[in-house]
Amino acid sequence: MSFFKKYNGTTNLRLARLETLIWTLIYGGLLTLVVGLFMGRREEGRGTDLVFIGIAVALVGAVLVYVRSRMREER
Repeated sequence: MSFFKKYNGTTNLRLARLETLIWTLIYGGLLTLVVGLFMGRREEGRGTDLVFIGIAVALVGAVLVYVRSRMREER
């Protein structure tokens, strides 16, 4: 008996692509945010733009997590 429930993924190709897109958006947005923070120390305008873009992309990924939680896997 394991503590964590094992998740083997979905067999539905559409949902698998959505899950890949979700985590790409979240991690890509966070990476862009961090790069923008470091650039903000040298170049004020461009760094701030990257921070806001990174936040927006990560939020889109978070919204898609909610959308995915409401979807049902059809077999």
